[in-house]
Amino acid sequence: MKNKTAILILAAAQFVMVLDSSVMNVSISQIVADLDTTIQGVQLAITAYTLVMAAFMLTGAKLGDIWGRDRTFAIGLAVYALGSFITALSPNLTVLLIGWSLIEGLGAVLVVPAIAALIAANYEGRERALAYGLIGGVAAAAVAVGPIIGGWVTTNYTWRYVFVGEVVIVAVILLVRNRMKKSPRPENPPKLDLVGAALSASGFGLIVFGILQSSSWGWVQPKGALTINGNEITPLGFSIVPFLILGGLGLLATLSWWVNRRQARGEAALLDMSMLSIVTLRAGLSTLVSQQLVLMGTFFVLPVYLQVVLGLNALDTGLKLLPMSITMFLAALLGPRVAARRSPRRVAQASFVLLALGSVIILGTIDIELNSSAFALGLAVFGIGIGGLASQLGNVIMSSVDPAQTNQAGGLQGTAQNLGASLGTALIGAILLGGLTASFVDRIADNPALTEAQQDAVTDYVTETGLEVIPVPQLEAALVAAGAPADAAAAVAADYGQSQLDGLRNALFAVAVFAVLSVWFTRRLPGESTAAPAAEPDPAPVAMAAT
Repeated sequence: MKNKTAILILAAAQFVMVLDSSVMNVSISQIVADLDTTIQGVQLAITAYTLVMAAFMLTGAKLGDIWGRDRTFAIGLAVYALGSFITALSPNLTVLLIGWSLIEGLGAVLVVPAIAALIAANYEGRERALAYGLIGGVAAAAVAVGPIIGGWVTTNYTWRYVFVGEVVIVAVILLVRNRMKKSPRPENPPKLDLVGAALSASGFGLIVFGILQSSSWGWVQPKGALTINGNEITPLGFSIVPFLILGGLGLLATLSWWVNRRQARGEAALLDMSMLSIVTLRAGLSTLVSQQLVLMGTFFVLPVYLQVVLGLNALDTGLKLLPMSITMFLAALLGPRVAARRSPRRVAQASFVLLALGSVIILGTIDIELNSSAFALGLAVFGIGIGGLASQLGNVIMSSVDPAQTNQAGGLQGTAQNLGASLGTALIGAILLGGLTASFVDRIADNPALTEAQQDAVTDYVTETGLEVIPVPQLEAALVAAGAPADAAAAVAADYGQSQLDGLRNALFAVAVFAVLSVWFTRRLPGESTAAPAAEPDPAPVAMAAT
């Protein structure tokens, strides 16, 4: 690779963009204590960060067309660093929400599409494929390495140092970014379509918000509810989640109509809808959604098992995930070379098979004691699958469009990543909790150590309030503190512990099933051995492709 400096700069920026989400997840307990808030408050910050990125990613990509990719990259990094600095100094949850969820999120929506566009500007052919593979591997590895870094820093120092470190890294990137090949600035930059930006932000925002809240409010039957002035919002007796998602889809349909209307009039639009008629682009985006669903669903399950069931701390959890980090990165580097012989489609299909196989191997290790060697093997196989996909999808997506459209393609890629991540967390989380609840109710009903009245009391409580994933000793202590007899509390806790394992197994089995089903999305990926797939027009109308 000729321009090694450029890929190092872009890889560092990609690593920073992904790192702090992983860190935030493993540092929740210390953040709660430092900011005198609650776990729900920190989860709100994490949710809001995802919402900001999903809502404004297309707008950030369009700003790259208006300002130029280099300038957008620099502005986005500066905004991101400001958010990181504010986050590091946060005295309370409100400042954390402003610094991390809002300002960092807005910086990320400028940087993420620009990274993809700058790779296209700095590399061509097989070097471009290798660059996208490296960036994909860095992103995937950051997800896995984040718990190690965050766990070590949080355990030995404070979570705030991670965000200070991000400020330093960004400052270095800004100082050396001129060593990259400059992307040409637009001679006649378009104007921002404000109506389209509003429709995009509100549409994607509603969809992602609904998906993320599904675990709290339920998909159909309300488990909880959006509450305004003491009034629970349950339209027609159903959860508000499907209404939010349908509302978001309706806004996106309106966006499609609005953009097509502006394009027909020769006016600047938020997105060139003709891009969505490119078969390989749509295949790459849908496969990316599937990849993120499987990846983030797995990263929802594994910390629950390692920390809640086995009782490991954040650092030990990260170390247990290290085999996945290593194989992810190596597979992402080797993927472009394999694709040059076997084609991106074959690599992606084999990768999903490996994801399913890795999930099944990990599933077989789920027990009250960890089978370390089998667990590491399953993680290594899973990491190869994720790394293989990461090595292909960025290049497929970006090489499917004209060089002038790489910013917009990067925005679509970032949107697909956030949609897939939110779907994975919500769907796999719902399956875990559903399996936990169903198994627990069945075990309680068949437990001879409990009286019929005790069985009914536990079942009624679970039916009314649902279950949370907490350590078994914590549940037993809470039952005793609530006045339950010690023997009954021990019996309920034992059933709960076994039900946790059942729920985790159900969730990992679902991951394996999703991985197998995702092979269907790969059928339109490039089937020839090439590092730069050509755009393939779809005979379907653009408006149909958009919807």
